[in-house]
Amino acid sequence: MTEPTPARIADILRQIRDADGSTILDHAALDTTMLRDGTLHVALATDRAAAARIGPLLPAAEQALRTLPGVDAASVILTAHRPASAPAPAGHRPLNLGGPGSKAAQQGPLLPEVRAVIAVASGKGGVGKSTTAVNLAVGLGMEGLRVGLLDADIHGPSLPRMMGLHQPPQVRDGRMAPLEAWGIRAMSIGLLVDERQAMIWRGPMVMGALGQLLGDVEWGALDVLVVDMPPGTGDAQLTLAQKVALAGAVIVSTPQDIALLDARRGIAMFEKMNVPVLGMVENMSYFCCPDCGHRTDLFGHGGARAEAEALGVLFLGEIPLLADIRASADAGAPIVIAAPDSPAGQAYRALAHTVAATVMRTTASGRA
Repeated sequence: MTEPTPARIADILRQIRDADGSTILDHAALDTTMLRDGTLHVALATDRAAAARIGPLLPAAEQALRTLPGVDAASVILTAHRPASAPAPAGHRPLNLGGPGSKAAQQGPLLPEVRAVIAVASGKGGVGKSTTAVNLAVGLGMEGLRVGLLDADIHGPSLPRMMGLHQPPQVRDGRMAPLEAWGIRAMSIGLLVDERQAMIWRGPMVMGALGQLLGDVEWGALDVLVVDMPPGTGDAQLTLAQKVALAGAVIVSTPQDIALLDARRGIAMFEKMNVPVLGMVENMSYFCCPDCGHRTDLFGHGGARAEAEALGVLFLGEIPLLADIRASADAGAPIVIAAPDSPAGQAYRALAHTVAATVMRTTASGRA
C-alpha cells in the first residue's frame, strides 16, 4: 500500500477546525509524516502559544487520518519550531563520536525503527534514577519487548558499570553498533571514554554528543528505547524533546519534600514540552533490616504517591532501599536479573509490567 502523501495528509488536517473556524494548519506546519506497520505518525511544528489551541483538535485529526487507505491508526504530535542553527565559529570542529563523517544529519528522521521513546528523569541527582532506568529497561525486555537503553547523562555515565559492559562499540560505515547485555541493546558515552576521564563539556558539546548517540547508533527495530536522562531540567532534556517524539516520561523521586520539589519541576518541564508524564516512582521508599526485617522509613514514606495524586499523574510504585540493589548495580547485573524474586526485583518487575502495558497500547493504537 502506498504511503499517504504529505499533500493528502495536509488536505485532511485542513478539514479539522476549532470553534472560531481556524484549521490546525492555520496554527502549525506539517513537519514530518511516516507510515509504519499501519500506524501513520504525523508531527506538526508549532509554538508554545498555539499548542494549547491545537491540542484539543488532535483526537479529531487522528480519527480523520484513519480514513486514509492503508492507515489503521494515527498519531499526531506537536513539536517546537526549531530556529536555524548559528554558523560554527572559525576553527570549530563538530564532535564526532562514530568515526569520520557523522550520519545524524544525513539519515532523515531520527530513530525511524523505534516505536516508542521513554525518558526516565528526575529533578535532582542522587535519587536512583539510573538504577531505575536500567532495571526498567531490562524488565521491559523480560516482558517480551525489544528494548534499547540510552545513557544520556553525558557528564556522569553509569550505564557501562551497571550493565557490566566494558568493551567499546564497533563502528560500521560511520555508525556505532549498540552493545547487547541482559536481553537489551545499550549505548553510553561511557563506552567511548575511560571511566576515570572527566567530561568537562559545555552545553553545545553535550547536545551534539546526545544527538550523535541517537542518530549515529544503529539501534535497529525496537519496541521501546529507554533514555536515562541527566538530572535536572536543562539542555539534554530540551535536545531530546526536539530530536525525537517522546512517548512519555517516568519521574523518579525519593519520598522527602526536597526531592519532591525538584520532581515537581521535572513534571512541569515535560508538560511544557507536551510530553506525557507516564507516572512517578518512589525510590528508596523504605528500608528493611536484612537481619531482623524491621522496616524504617529513612526518607519518609508516601511522599511521591501524594505528589502524584496532587499533580494528577499515575503513581507507578515503591522501590525499597536495599543493599542488594547497590551490590547488583556495582557487579554489573541488574537486580531484576540477579535477584528477580527479591522485594526490589519484584518491585522493578511490577514497574516494567505497568510501563510495558502503556508501550503496547501506544504501539497498537498509535496514541501516546
